Amino acid sequence: MKRILIVGSTGQIGSELSVKLRSIYGESNVICGYYKPPFPKDFFELGPCVEIDATDINQIATTVKEHKIDTIYNLAAILSATAEKNPKLGWDVGLNSLMNCLDVAREMNCAVFTPSSIGAFGPNTPKDKTPQDTIQRPNTVYGITKVMGELLSDYYYTRWGVDTRSVRFPGIISNMTHPGGGTTDYAVEIYYNAVQGEKFTCPVKAGTYMDMMYMPDALNAAIQLMEADPSRLIHRNSFNIAAMSFDPEMIYAAIKKHTPDFEMEYDIDPLKQAIADSWPNSLDDSCAREEWDWKPEYDLEKMTEDMIAVLRSRLLQNT
Repeated sequence: MKRILIVGSTGQIGSELSVKLRSIYGESNVICGYYKPPFPKDFFELGPCVEIDATDINQIATTVKEHKIDTIYNLAAILSATAEKNPKLGWDVGLNSLMNCLDVAREMNCAVFTPSSIGAFGPNTPKDKTPQDTIQRPNTVYGITKVMGELLSDYYYTRWGVDTRSVRFPGIISNMTHPGGGTTDYAVEIYYNAVQGEKFTCPVKAGTYMDMMYMPDALNAAIQLMEADPSRLIHRNSFNIAAMSFDPEMIYAAIKKHTPDFEMEYDIDPLKQAIADSWPNSLDDSCAREEWDWKPEYDLEKMTEDMIAVLRSRLLQNT
């Protein structure tokens, strides 16, 4: 049975990945590393957890040793728009934490998963059906750390045999966690506004296409890749994965099928628009499909139906 440490377990992905991993491997076998409260009320009751500053290698090493960890999910990061406002913090958390995990994994024989992103591409990258192997010249600190992370992870694999694996996540849409400063967060916020009967103000213009993915698919991708037969993996760091690509008008139209009175207007955020314009419209994920049988379950229509149903149920419970 795997012994797993999640670094950054209270973020958008980590808070849901921890639940998923514990349902598969058992509560006692998944250690949630957290950095500063507050947390959900039952966080400390759901399974073992430990306070970890991802930029402190000694804290990571001590936890791995004490809990006999063999797999690290390193999710520590500062999201794109937030990192642009504090580049040094984005660099420290996004890259130094990864190197710490890789060094510990090298010494203690652990596998490491760390997410990359569509942010690893840049304005010179082919925009449509972006290839697995293509030019990566991002113009954001977030994107730079993701490219460096991919290269570092490959280096630790080829140089020392560390079992490193990652995917390039598109924008992730969750019905559990609120947005945290990412460029694609509008695609989460819009559902909350729709269910609450509020007009939505979109920060990126119509015609701005970006790849998106529903959280259940994102969780399955991370776990499926870490369970994949290593002999089949060619790319490792990092696989394109895709589920859907849409612009604000398309998601607005999908939501209006369920909430006909919903309204949307535009107030463009120059920073978020500039970041979005530098990213691909859609990704070619054929390598992931061929090397570890990746296949998403949700498209825009199926995700919208589920998002609205879940959010409506939750809001009714809270009233």
